[in-house]
Amino acid sequence: MNIPYLYDAGALIAIDNDDRRMWARHSLALEDGRDIHIPSIVVSQAWRDSRRQVRLGKFLAGCHVAPVGIETAKAAGILCGKAGTSDIVDATVVTMAASLGAIIWTSDPNDIRTLVDAQDIKPAPVIRTV
Repeated sequence: MNIPYLYDAGALIAIDNDDRRMWARHSLALEDGRDIHIPSIVVSQAWRDSRRQVRLGKFLAGCHVAPVGIETAKAAGILCGKAGTSDIVDATVVTMAASLGAIIWTSDPNDIRTLVDAQDIKPAPVIRTV
């Protein structure tokens, strides 16, 4: 069984910037048969110009871009309250990763760790740095 990956905006920005290490991680994940998940609001953080982000657009086509439903939105808001933070996108990443049992790939491990710790679930999502 392969543990899925969940990417935050840092991972998408790395892909958009043609970061070779991120491309290699992603390719290995696909070879291993991992599912790749991205909350739709994370795409909003990284997306700026369709004409300049063709690479990112093609990349997204191979991932599970998940809409954020009302229950996930509420859970992310509650998590922000517990953690004393206001970044609902990061809270959504942590909430979705926990529900999927996914490994989080982020460029902001400290903020994600704060949210994971506030969530206080076992096992906690694993955090990897882009």
